[in-house]
Amino acid sequence: MSALKIERGASSHSAYDLRDYHAAGEERHTLAVIVDNEAGVLARVIGLFSGRGYNIDSLTVAEVDHTGHTSRITLVTRGTPAVIEQIKAQLSRIIPVHEVHDLTVEGASVERELGLFKVAGTGEKRVEALRISDIFRANVVDSTLESFVFEITGTPEKLDAFAELMRPLGLAEVARTGVAALSRGR
Repeated sequence: MSALKIERGASSHSAYDLRDYHAAGEERHTLAVIVDNEAGVLARVIGLFSGRGYNIDSLTVAEVDHTGHTSRITLVTRGTPAVIEQIKAQLSRIIPVHEVHDLTVEGASVERELGLFKVAGTGEKRVEALRISDIFRANVVDSTLESFVFEITGTPEKLDAFAELMRPLGLAEVARTGVAALSRGR
């Protein structure tokens, strides 16, 4: 089965877990973790998740303070409220972790993701792909006689919606950065 022709609940051939989490009382949480920018820190954080069977839906990492040598790990995970509290407590105990913020419960936050979508098609499908990309404010960053590559930025839900509309028009490849998030206000 192609990774692009998956059905709800068929997660065995997908990088995305499509189970219905609401049925199990699980919630989606975005965590921001400030860590020392040193070798092995990301492996320790990821090891915490894999060793306990927790899933990471999205992961982004970047150095945020060059002089202080700190990085920000933004990750999206799912779990019951008790599991989320356990994850935060265990993250806080890792030595190079300075701060753990649950942006989902700490107030309003802004989440964005960047995606590149290659759509292969000709004729009317090609024209329709351009119309849809205009509605979503996607940019054409590459164009050949056989395909377009669209760049789109927005919430994960916006990118999911764009992908669903492009599927019947010839969606061939998808690359997504993962969620970047900041709390609003002070």
